[in-house]
Amino acid sequence: MKIRIEPHTLVRALERGANEAEIIDILENGEEIPVKRDRLGKFKVFDFMNYRNNKYYEQKRIEVIYTIETNEIVTITIYVFYGKWNLKNEN
Repeated sequence: MKIRIEPHTLVRALERGANEAEIIDILENGEEIPVKRDRLGKFKVFDFMNYRNNKYYEQKRIEVIYTIETNEIVTITIYVFYGKWNLKNEN
């Protein structure tokens, strides 16, 4: 299915520490999450092992919110969280 990353999503991704390649990876390989208002969501945890706002984080969890319009995935927004996740207990 074709993926259309809206400009708003890309701006928010860059502000929050994510990029276009990660968005595509999440939409193609991420795990589904529940979201509101007839929207869809997927997430993925990435190794980060770097500093953000002067604090060290091992991982980042990126969530992409999207809809499907005529066989096309259309992004709405993106959220990025920094920390450490135990993936066995996720969702």
